[in-house]
Amino acid sequence: MANITATMVKDLRDKTGAGMMDCKNALNETEGDMEAAIDWLRKKGISKAAKKAGRAAAEGLVGVAVDDGAGVLLEVNAETDFVARNEEFKEFVKTATALALKQGGDLEKLLGHPMGGTTVQQTLTELVAKIGENMSIRRAAAISVDPGAVAAYVHNAASPELGKIGVLVALKSTADKDKLAALAKQIAMHVAAAAPLALTVEHLDKAVVEREYAIQKDLALQSGKPEAVVEKMMEGRMRKYYEETVLLQQTFVIDGETQIAKLVEKAGKDLGAPVSIDGFVRFQVGEGIEKADADFADEVAQMAGNR
Repeated sequence: MANITATMVKDLRDKTGAGMMDCKNALNETEGDMEAAIDWLRKKGISKAAKKAGRAAAEGLVGVAVDDGAGVLLEVNAETDFVARNEEFKEFVKTATALALKQGGDLEKLLGHPMGGTTVQQTLTELVAKIGENMSIRRAAAISVDPGAVAAYVHNAASPELGKIGVLVALKSTADKDKLAALAKQIAMHVAAAAPLALTVEHLDKAVVEREYAIQKDLALQSGKPEAVVEKMMEGRMRKYYEETVLLQQTFVIDGETQIAKLVEKAGKDLGAPVSIDGFVRFQVGEGIEKADADFADEVAQMAGNR
């Protein structure tokens, strides 16, 4: 058996862009033959997938799965919306989401979980090679409650479990689970539309609040009013900010008048047991990912090469 050195692995990685372990496996399989190892990676689709890894994958789908007081969101990205509509891609996201629920949203465990005779990560790598676009499982989040109910909502749905925005809401209560789930679904619809940053003011990121306060104060000072007057103005300005960003202080989008906190309080009276929002999670495809503009010269070169 050939002696595979770290230098050989690094050299193969530099030439193909494949991962360290994949390069090591390729060299072991080919008895250290560099060219054969390159071919081995190409045949496996690993080299092709790795070369695409530098391209921004800001499209894709969010998958949702809920079962017995627990739920999970999983975001899987692709480069184009065209691939996000691909049936194989959708089936992969749906299956991976169901597995993520079993793993409690642990991304590392999910990637190594068996899937179709291999692992979730390897299945995705093979899909990348087959479809020809970079794809990645970006993030997962799980939520659970006991006693109570968890409900999911998908906006811009490609199917009942897949869409561009996915939301989970957990309601804690001993009330009827079906009725709780129906209320949680309505609140999830609200969260999808209103995009709250936190459940309560206390849950807001302090740095975000401080930045908003500084911005609003600077704007108020530009009016020329005295510092003492501006400080009083800040109470109203921050109250408005909280009403826009804190879930319990937001106005329910479905009726346009009820504060979410009041909606939950009333539900507790109607259902005969106290109800509280235990937590929520909202994923929107591609949020926070910078979409790089395609280089026109590269596009022209690609078109010329495809003729």
